Amino acid sequence: MSPHHMDLVSRRRLLQFLAASPLFAPDALAEGIRPSDPAEWAPRDLDKLIADPSQALDVFDFEPVMKKNVPPAHFGYMATGVDDEVTLRANREGFRKFELRPRRLVDVSKIDTSAEILGTKYDSPIVIAPTGSNRAFHPEGEIAAVKAAKAGNHLQILSTVATTSIEDAIAARGAPLWFQLYTTQRWEVAEGLVRRAEAAGAPAIAVTLDVRSSAKWETFVRLRRADTRECGSCHTLNDYLSRKPNFAGIDLGGVSSTIVTNLTWDLIKRLREMVKVKLVLKGILAFEDAKLAADAGIDAVIVSNHGGRVEDGVSATIDVLPEIVQAVGGRMPVLVDSGFRRGSDIVKALALGAQAVCIGRPYLWGLGAFGQPGVERVLAILRAETRNAMQQLGAPSLKDLTPAMVRRV
Repeated sequence: MSPHHMDLVSRRRLLQFLAASPLFAPDALAEGIRPSDPAEWAPRDLDKLIADPSQALDVFDFEPVMKKNVPPAHFGYMATGVDDEVTLRANREGFRKFELRPRRLVDVSKIDTSAEILGTKYDSPIVIAPTGSNRAFHPEGEIAAVKAAKAGNHLQILSTVATTSIEDAIAARGAPLWFQLYTTQRWEVAEGLVRRAEAAGAPAIAVTLDVRSSAKWETFVRLRRADTRECGSCHTLNDYLSRKPNFAGIDLGGVSSTIVTNLTWDLIKRLREMVKVKLVLKGILAFEDAKLAADAGIDAVIVSNHGGRVEDGVSATIDVLPEIVQAVGGRMPVLVDSGFRRGSDIVKALALGAQAVCIGRPYLWGLGAFGQPGVERVLAILRAETRNAMQQLGAPSLKDLTPAMVRRV
């Protein structure tokens, strides 16, 4: 064999080795970047799922258990993003653009994670975000999440399309919950929902701004095709809202979905005049809108892209958080959601100026896997990781988390 031929063989073998290596995935080579995840030297064995919440090392351990327990269509509803799911992935990748800058020689023997959010003190800055249809994932649905939030004294925001009424949720908590509002296309429906939430004792109404068109949920549709159940007995045409307890007694004539195309600043100002409790806007991604919210007398904003569920190609929330905090200039609290999975994610947002961080899918993984104990364990893991990150950063309390502790790379 000629030296030239031997050289070609050696090069071919090297390329084959590199192609097979997890460190040199084809997409990564094509894009000239490293793979998004580190090599897993202790990979998860998906054939040996955790059998008890206490076995979970991180929140990700719950998702495959939920997938095993929950019907494909219901799992797909939870897991899906929209279109190419670029935003869904960007929410996770966004955290890699920020590095932590620990300060040394600080006494961190005592860590205070308590947070005051719109005048109420909670033991943690971790908030249960509003997610719909929780009984699709576990028979106890939102009540299991409420009880888990109560155990850890977390703020919880109940969805308009929850499978539990705001009255029952507050009764189970024994304390107020915020109410997330879809205004729908008719003012009368929004008004009825607000009056109901206020009467039940909700201290804040969080208006979702970003559901303006039908979402193209490809992952959901593909998984639904794999579902062999007959769905007609539970789902009939145009009954999505009428089956949700919070709409009981409200005339839904002409309204069949949560899509809102007529929501404007004029309507927000009308809501501000009507709502007697705190008014929060959820879905802010532009600093201009944050300024307008402050000017309109809004009490807080939630920086959110709906977990990548309603629009694709928008920024990760951690990316836009600093400019929104700067634009608000301390005139109102800023909360944030979408893609938070680790305590280090949470402290990055808090250091950048968020007052609290809302989580969605992780607690649904716990719910679908083990019910209330699963949600409790998810929250406990996130609390512990947040506490550890604060200790490593040299921040004994939330007020000690400052922008100087985070560097954009």
